[in-house]
Amino acid sequence: MVDFLEYPHLAAIAWHLLPGTLLDDREAFSLIERSWRHVDVDALDPRERALVDRLTTEFGNGVRLV
Repeated sequence: MVDFLEYPHLAAIAWHLLPGTLLDDREAFSLIERSWRHVDVDALDPRERALVDRLTTEFGNGVRLV
């Protein structure tokens, strides 16, 4: 489960979710896929980048669609 508030860029694209909402990994990946254009990739910290990379490997066969 992913607490989106622990990841600044994920929190920004999950603005519509209530604090305390936990996303399963597939939901988090889906949200990232849909809203990636709003993420400043160069500003991702290593922890958030690792999350995105892990989810991309697990659910996107190593490839983001955007």
